[in-house]
Order: sequence, then C-alpha cells, then structure tokens
Amino acid sequence: MSNITIFGAGNIGSAVAGIAVKAGANVQVIDRNPDKAAAAAEGVTGAKFGEAVTGDIVVLALPFPAYEETLAEYAAQFAGKTVVDVSNPIDFTTFDLALPEGTKSAAEWLAGKLPESKVVKGFNTTFAATLATGENDGAPTVVQLASDDEDAKKSVAAFIEAAGLKTVDAGPLKRAQYLEGYGALQIILGVTEQTPWTGGFKVVK
Repeated sequence: MSNITIFGAGNIGSAVAGIAVKAGANVQVIDRNPDKAAAAAEGVTGAKFGEAVTGDIVVLALPFPAYEETLAEYAAQFAGKTVVDVSNPIDFTTFDLALPEGTKSAAEWLAGKLPESKVVKGFNTTFAATLATGENDGAPTVVQLASDDEDAKKSVAAFIEAAGLKTVDAGPLKRAQYLEGYGALQIILGVTEQTPWTGGFKVVK
C-alpha cells in the first residue's frame, strides 16, 4: 500500500485524494485549513500546513504562485520523494503562461528547486470533475504524465490506474512544456464557455 500526501484541498486536490483512496493508498491531505483537508475525501487524514509529510508520493495540487512558500517550508522533506506538479501557470489577465524568466515549464522549474526529488508532471490536462468521476464523455479519464524518472512515473501511473482511470506516458519532463500549454488552452476554453468544466479534452485510449 502506497503512502500519498496531497497539498491543497481544492477541487483538484480533493479529486486526486479520492483517486488515491480508491486505489487503496494511505492518504494525507495538507491544507492551511485542517478541517477542509480532512473533508477532502472520505478516508483521508487531514493535516495543517506545517505538519510533517507522511507520503512517499507528494502531489502539489496548488496554484503555481504558492509553490515558493511551500518549498520554503517543505523542500528538505521532499528529498527522495516523488513530487507531482499539477499546476497550469496561467496569467488570468492575459491567459498567457506565466513563468519565471528563462523557465520553460513549471515542472522543470520545480525540478531545479528539488534536485533530490523525482518530479512528475500530471493531472494538469484534466478538469477536476473528470478526475472525480473517473470518466470523460463515457470513457475512463486519461491522465497524461511526464518525468525523467521512469520508476517515479510508473508509481504515479500505478495508483491512478488502480482507481480505474487510465494514463499515457508523455515522455521526459521537458514535455511538460507541451502539457502546460495543453492544460492552459483547455482552461481558456472553459473560462470562455466553449468547453464544459465537466468535460474538456478527451484522450481516446
């Protein structure tokens, strides 16, 4: 049984928590509001931001601007762990990707900050609703993953697939650039009401 820690108890964090619980993992959810963390999904252990991480897999279901503060508190604890970057770093005033200067993707930026961790990009190309239900347009929801560490990528794929969803391997972490553009476009279509938040892009597998 795997141990998974999820930062953030919003829509995505709660959906991923539900997937992890369904997969049979021990799930910790960390949020600034511990009551919200405990209510993220049935069967999780809620914790307040600042408490110790218990998971071997850590999912950052947070907005990209929150990463700096999270790393300031937890970077040392993330050493040796698989860290999943869920972010789509968008400037919602322009709908352009908003990254630090010289950075190609949020995932690659994160990997640079966590040299002792194994970073995986995932969950950013699916809306929370399709993660929560496990279905998109009548088919299993497909989560796209990218990482330079094959074992880390496989460990994330394993718990997703154990919950009944599917995954595709997008390749090395540099492909996160494409996944973040893909995720941003899907969000833009959702915001402009051209794609429903209960649907989104569907990968047929």
